[in-house]
Amino acid sequence: MTTVTGTRAPLAPHRLLRTEVPGPASRALAERRARVVPPGVGSAMPVYAARAQGALVEDVDGNVFVDLGSGIAVTSVGVSHPEVVAAVAAQAADLTHTCFMVTPYEPYVAVCEALARLTPGDHAKRSVLVSTGAEAVENAVKIARRATGRDAVLVLDHAYHGRTNLTMAMTARAMPYKTGFGPFAGEVYRVPASYPLRDPAGMTGERAAARLVDVAQRQVGADRVAALVAEPVLGEGGFVVPAPGFWPALARWCRDNGIVLVADEVQTGFARTGAMFAAEHEGVVPDLVTTAKGIAGGLPLAAVTGRAELMDAVHPGGLGGTFGGNPVACAAALAAIEVYERDDLAAAARRIERRVRARLEPLVGRVPAVAEVRGRGAMLALELVRPGGLEPDRAEAARVAAACAAAGVLVLTCGTWGNVVRLLPPLVIEDALLDDALDVLVAVLTGADVPGAAA
Repeated sequence: MTTVTGTRAPLAPHRLLRTEVPGPASRALAERRARVVPPGVGSAMPVYAARAQGALVEDVDGNVFVDLGSGIAVTSVGVSHPEVVAAVAAQAADLTHTCFMVTPYEPYVAVCEALARLTPGDHAKRSVLVSTGAEAVENAVKIARRATGRDAVLVLDHAYHGRTNLTMAMTARAMPYKTGFGPFAGEVYRVPASYPLRDPAGMTGERAAARLVDVAQRQVGADRVAALVAEPVLGEGGFVVPAPGFWPALARWCRDNGIVLVADEVQTGFARTGAMFAAEHEGVVPDLVTTAKGIAGGLPLAAVTGRAELMDAVHPGGLGGTFGGNPVACAAALAAIEVYERDDLAAAARRIERRVRARLEPLVGRVPAVAEVRGRGAMLALELVRPGGLEPDRAEAARVAAACAAAGVLVLTCGTWGNVVRLLPPLVIEDALLDDALDVLVAVLTGADVPGAAA
């Protein structure tokens, strides 16, 4: 998974810096971009990718980076996985598009069959395929409202659900996602999440759930709530793992009150957290599950999978979209799912977690800025604060990401305050590449000399 063959020389199987970062070709592209792309389209890194394989990305200057971002958890099976590439090529040769709503095709059905088998619970399930995570979340809300006859939707503090009008309303963070884009869709109510690092001392998962229920009952009323939409691990909000007991208590409350529990597994799904779906860690079976990102090995595909009686409540024609379940994306998804299962990438995620925690957890207490190392599987993060308290240090997170990129390692930031460094390595990353990337990250955090890369 670390070499690319073709008309150019093979991709170097390790971190490699041929120029400064960004190099002259990336800078030239940045100048071209500035003339035709609005500044509202941001990019985390200053380099322009040319090709990639597995856990390595080569930029237009020939620099090779170890990728600890996976395109924000998209390329979990590795970039350009050979089996995904082959499936895409074969499907594209036969059929690129007809629209499932016009002349349906088998790959769409096969993906829905796989989702019925893989998502939590052994009940009868149906799926609708769409193109993006935000579209999946919107459709989940539509389904819940239609099935329950209710309007209100509960979402968590620190949540991120997308950039459409409804999902912006559901997203907690104003800047950059919401500022200046309102007014937003109504009947969306925010309730407190479980955030162990920042919750009051002694706040168990059950107490955090009770706090949420109290707010919901007082401000909305359970009989008005169609759905509670929540990420099992908060993603853009900072990779926050809830305290044990939080999700089971929420599931019981939803069940007792006829509320549809929607697990937003767009970032956590498909083996990322060490289970095929993150809700499995909590022993919870959601009513609806939204998926995207890692589902199709890099191609745009998303889904809502849920209880048959809920999905069937929507009238014919009420769900769909022109590109939803595109046959090429479906072929990619079927190939990626085969890799997840055959190669047991959930176990790979757990191995990555053990390796990363062994390197990063000793920094808590040793490096004053590191308040916590947290996450599940290959979805891990460090929360950075100003020494002596829990004041978020956004500038330090940005510095760490920039310094790592300059040394040939791609890491991302996130968090409500932008002070979290997150790690989302491809689940196929080799130990040597991961260790090298961690060497760089630890050196940047501790102020030690950053290990050099081949030149």
